[in-house]
Amino acid sequence: MTQSTSTPLGTVTRDGAAVVLTYDRHLAHAPQKVWRALTESEHLHDWFPADIVGERAKGAQVTLPFWPEADEQPEDTPTLTGEILEWDPPRTFAFMWDSEKIHFELTPSNEGTRLVTRVHVVDPAERGWPSNAAGYHMCLDALAASLDGQRIAIFEQVGIPELEATYTARG
Repeated sequence: MTQSTSTPLGTVTRDGAAVVLTYDRHLAHAPQKVWRALTESEHLHDWFPADIVGERAKGAQVTLPFWPEADEQPEDTPTLTGEILEWDPPRTFAFMWDSEKIHFELTPSNEGTRLVTRVHVVDPAERGWPSNAAGYHMCLDALAASLDGQRIAIFEQVGIPELEATYTARG
């Protein structure tokens, strides 16, 4: 996948030792449909590298097993633990997975839904936080495509180096 010029880049800020990535997307779908795509296992596979297994409620402990195709060594696919931090359907959903906090805020708009996604990165990926930024960017592109009835192969590495370089320049 290559980066679309119509896809807005996220912003990069700092919060102490953490890098905060913020993505503001406008989706042509009702908040309820976007909510289901963000929270239901049957839709997560289209855009997120892991499932979320467990009760959907504030304070619930969950596991996040990676889809086999998300890992270069599928025989050793990791499972992370996490916690649901916020659960207010269909407005806010936040969870911790490993050392990252990801927060989704949905607001109805004339066009459908404004989705603001914030990710607090404390322990960046091996190639640094620009890798995290590019990964979430691509995931949100895949979410938008999925909602539109299309599929983006998020586990292919096409376009990632260019996107990482773009985020490096922003940070």
